[in-house]
Amino acid sequence: MELPFFSIRRHGFVRVAAATPAVRTADPAFNTDAIIDLARRADGESVDLVVFPELSVSSYAIDDLLLQDALLDAVEEGLARIVAASETLSPVLLVGAPLRREGRLYNCAVVVSRGRILGVVPKIFLPNYREFYEKRWFASGAGLTGREIALDRALSGERVPFGADLVFAAADLADFIFHVEICEDYWAPTPPSTQGALSGALVLCNLSASDITVGKAADRALLSAAQSARCLAAYVFSAAGPNESTTDLAWDGQGVIHEFGDLLAAAERFPLAPQLTIADVDLQRLRLERLRTPTFNDAAALAGHPEQTFRRITFEHRPSFADVGLKRTLRRFPYVPSSREGLDLDCYEAFNIQVSGLAKRLQATGAKHMVLGISGGLDSTHALLVAAKVCDRLGLPRSTILAYTMPGFATGEETKANAWALMRALGVEAAEIDIRPAARQMLADMGHPFANGEPVYDVTFENVQAGLRTDYLFRLANHHNGFVVGTGDLSELALGWCTYGVGDHMSHYAVNAGVPKTLIQYLIRWTVKTGQFEPQAADTLLAILATEISPELVPPGADGKVQSTQSKIGPYELHDFFLFHVLRQGLPPAKIAFLAWHAWRDLDAGAWPFDFPVDARNAYDLATIRKWLETFLFRFFQISQFKRSAIPNGPKVSAGGSLSPRGDWRAPSDSVATAWLAALNEAVTDAVVAAADGR
Repeated sequence: MELPFFSIRRHGFVRVAAATPAVRTADPAFNTDAIIDLARRADGESVDLVVFPELSVSSYAIDDLLLQDALLDAVEEGLARIVAASETLSPVLLVGAPLRREGRLYNCAVVVSRGRILGVVPKIFLPNYREFYEKRWFASGAGLTGREIALDRALSGERVPFGADLVFAAADLADFIFHVEICEDYWAPTPPSTQGALSGALVLCNLSASDITVGKAADRALLSAAQSARCLAAYVFSAAGPNESTTDLAWDGQGVIHEFGDLLAAAERFPLAPQLTIADVDLQRLRLERLRTPTFNDAAALAGHPEQTFRRITFEHRPSFADVGLKRTLRRFPYVPSSREGLDLDCYEAFNIQVSGLAKRLQATGAKHMVLGISGGLDSTHALLVAAKVCDRLGLPRSTILAYTMPGFATGEETKANAWALMRALGVEAAEIDIRPAARQMLADMGHPFANGEPVYDVTFENVQAGLRTDYLFRLANHHNGFVVGTGDLSELALGWCTYGVGDHMSHYAVNAGVPKTLIQYLIRWTVKTGQFEPQAADTLLAILATEISPELVPPGADGKVQSTQSKIGPYELHDFFLFHVLRQGLPPAKIAFLAWHAWRDLDAGAWPFDFPVDARNAYDLATIRKWLETFLFRFFQISQFKRSAIPNGPKVSAGGSLSPRGDWRAPSDSVATAWLAALNEAVTDAVVAAADGR
């Protein structure tokens, strides 16, 4: 059955929540009502899974009251009411309760769904130090596998799975598989959730009653983030709230949701009212991460393949596939951090990765010069900045750089002036070579119509100019004992937007090959803001950033407009979005379109990267997204790989991946894009586009 395009669950998301209910000390009846109330709220929010705090039915900080049968009977009666209420609710509920079994008391997580208790998971690691003495009351669940528990008051004696060997999987929602651990479990050197993840769980859940002291919230968040990153999973953590007993301790109700190390949502701490912290986690993405990470399987093998010993409890979830929006922050620019601090750090690292790589190559070759062609555009500007910093770093004069502007038939006065201004400001050895005479001669030798005065501006006309520029640079490098620094970037390699062979495709070292166009723009802005170069260079750099992206190979039309790259192949900001989700995450076309629509449809929704110019902000409807995604898929999968299979060396810069045939991306040069285009067109039909763009 084809699921609705606008449903998050069609695209591999599930909606999870960390709950902070109202609490009354040692009052299971009150606490049960509070749990049911939040469960109903979660149902109204279309949540799939709600994690409540540790011992949420009884409350946590009640010490020896845990050993009173009156309280424990009331807990089971509360569970019976929670189970009954869940019959009409969609979320799976994870509630904490002290439960008796075989003459022992266990600190448990009870998994409730659709009028059933699916299983009960006991806490394994019981803290017995500082302020916690859980071994006074509880037995550990360590080693308890293949067991059951009878809950006389909750289930009229029915027996349900009990033990440390449980994972839970929805039979009717792909990848919705979760594992449960309790508080101290994830402070241990070997968290039980590691085994749960190796058994297939993609959502790891923690019911906690960790008290709050100064700095502890950061520790909890670090553990959650680290466990989600290490296990290639989502991690949902819910700590007890401030209405717990404060006899000797205090509580803050911290709730955090992480996915593969990234924070998706965080609760308000010390809340005055009950709250749900909700996020949509991408289980398909996590499964694909595991698929491409052999270390994950190796870990499972070394652990004896826990999936063979864990019990998988399958249940009917009956999810909704309605359009419920997307509760998740999406980055329009996945290669560019949104925060100021993150941006500064990423720009510092990216720039210095490039500088370090180019410096090493210069030293290794023993060359006397770095040779660059400077057009006045983004890529050559950034490559020149990197080369200038290499000179500074190695204590070399900037005259080590031989920079050439090479005007052709469509070179604009503005870009040429910017090129000269930048070369002068940086103090490099600068020169100009007019390629037009050589280009006319080559076109005449070929019998091209342009040589006879005809305005024929075909691909041959363009590539003669592009090829001559690179040919000159290589010969100049030979002549001056230097090597050619490439300027082409990651976005151009993805689209194949470069002249193959002796063209801008080739160099001795491709210093920009790992940097997407959107990040290059920010790197240039960063060099200005952080004063990396002489003040007189700043105005020129800002002017270059404001210039239309153009190869300047075809003369302006009758309307005077210059040749525009983005009007022909599409906006680079969209293509970089597509590239990240294809290259780094391997997502299918329909999901990429879905994410792009949510990220780009509303100019005012979501965060923009720090200090992003207001007049440069764009929004795109689904029709536009589909058009350019189709272009991207065709160019990336069908017509560009042969160029990527023969690119020169260059440093990988972004965790989003590179396109080096020796690194992150290896593919046949003669593949076709049929499967990707069919998947896109099947999912994003005209009816879907009309529905989206008519909203």
